[in-house]
Amino acid sequence: MHGYSRLSTSRSSLSPSPPSSPRYRQLRSLSGSDSGRGSVGFSVRDPKQSSSSSSIMEKLVFLILSAVFRRKGLLLFAPLLYISMMLLYMGSVNFDVSISNLKTRVVSVNKRPPSGSVYRSPQVFEKLWPFMEAETRNSSTHALSTAWNSRVHHVWKPCINRSTLTALPNSNGFLIIEANGGLNQQRLSICDAVAVAGLLNASLVIPMFHLNSVWRDSSKFGDIFDEEFFIQALSKHVNIVRELPTDVLQQYDNNISSIVNLRVKAWSSPMYYLHKVLPKLLQLRAVRIAPFSNRLAHGVPPDVQALRCLANFEALRFAESIRTLADLMVGRMIKKSSQSGGKYVSVHLRFEEDMVAFSCCEYDGGDDEKHEMDLARERSWRGKFRRRGRVIRPGANRVDGKCPLTPLEVGMMLRGMGFDNTTVIYVAAGKIYKAEKYMAPLRQMFPRLETKDTIATKEELAPFKGHSSRLAALDYTVCLHSEVFVTTQGGNFPHFLMGHRRYIYAGHAKTVKPDKRKLALTFDDPNIRWKNFAQQMQDMLRHNDLKGMEMKKSSGSLYTFPMPDCMCKVPKTKNNG
Repeated sequence: MHGYSRLSTSRSSLSPSPPSSPRYRQLRSLSGSDSGRGSVGFSVRDPKQSSSSSSIMEKLVFLILSAVFRRKGLLLFAPLLYISMMLLYMGSVNFDVSISNLKTRVVSVNKRPPSGSVYRSPQVFEKLWPFMEAETRNSSTHALSTAWNSRVHHVWKPCINRSTLTALPNSNGFLIIEANGGLNQQRLSICDAVAVAGLLNASLVIPMFHLNSVWRDSSKFGDIFDEEFFIQALSKHVNIVRELPTDVLQQYDNNISSIVNLRVKAWSSPMYYLHKVLPKLLQLRAVRIAPFSNRLAHGVPPDVQALRCLANFEALRFAESIRTLADLMVGRMIKKSSQSGGKYVSVHLRFEEDMVAFSCCEYDGGDDEKHEMDLARERSWRGKFRRRGRVIRPGANRVDGKCPLTPLEVGMMLRGMGFDNTTVIYVAAGKIYKAEKYMAPLRQMFPRLETKDTIATKEELAPFKGHSSRLAALDYTVCLHSEVFVTTQGGNFPHFLMGHRRYIYAGHAKTVKPDKRKLALTFDDPNIRWKNFAQQMQDMLRHNDLKGMEMKKSSGSLYTFPMPDCMCKVPKTKNNG
């Protein structure tokens, strides 16, 4: 054995207390106290922190109202009130002022929640629905035929550097890894393991899958991926074996768990593997790295990067049982989409109970919903959300774009973008939280909506039930071949799909990745006009069109951005689009 390696050399502070003056002492008296005829009581609700600018405006309004009521300036009251209301309407101050009793003239100052922090999408939908229907009747164009209009003068084609060796050098030892997480986290671990095995000139044992407490899928590598194809596709690049040789196993008393498990830090560099892992490999003949998720840095030499490309886009294909049913499902979706030339839209909808609970966002379920989410958080992440100092701020999460989009919000966004009610939609999802309630408006907007449970029969799905990774593989394939893919909440599933779609669609992702910060503001305006709403959604679609050809940055992942590591630029011609 030898140490040969193929690494190339290549918040705001509290508002200050008002000054102590007779006028302010009177204003600060309790609203319920009887201060005599003509006096004014103020009740201030929710006195939270505010910025210095809003504090000044609050003082200004208090002074104006005080002057008006104390002097009983009836003639002055109307213009001053008009100016105050205009300031409030224009958003210059973040609270509402109302006169709750004309006789006693009690004024209430109510803290207004920040724009975008409250779930008001149902009210927006109620207002816009008639206009959506009218738009469908009057429209002569369809977003499926006009969505992607990038004016580029080149396209990208797969061109993985497939330089092969006449024969692989003698192996430095055996690398055993454990892939954890769901389908695409497992996929990431497998591809990175291939790259590390090539770097160390090690023989890679077919990866083992960790039984995840969330996914609860006992599937092995061969149940999800085509094992024989994987081995053959990489045979001239990396040696893949199904199991350890007998002599190596005997060295460890026929117990793989006896093999030393190296604790490798996340995003470790190639040099770390050469300096720390390779010596152990040569010494022990076999090493384990478990878990292995995200254990290799994004930036690696081109020959190692090429192994990642080859493993992900060429060598990893789903097992035959998955491919057979997935191909049937894609064919059925195309047939149902004959009205739009066989083109359909796929949506990765992350509105399962665990996702809603983990996001710590609030919707329209009131106290019952809060109670359910508290129980779900405790059930899946015991104590994590009750740690000392942890504060849950649902409104801040929504403003920051961290809340999963509801089916209703996805539907409104797509209708605003120009996808009418004849569009065939495929929804890739787990079990939707309160599906009967939340899916109803999406089906109302898109009656031709399908899921794996409607596009495939119960008998066809029976072998996959209870195996979340295999079911996710079906969703992955149907989404991969859709004309438009809509992602709503991030994660490995959409990241891998965006990259895979770039790889097969000449470099363009054809993906709608919404700006959820902007959507939070838009969906928080029940008075928005349809024309304005549609314009905002179409601007968002055009932005996604431009971002579709995005190249990988130095810190980016080639699994999402395969250009230029896995693809080459070629001139655009009539033949290639």
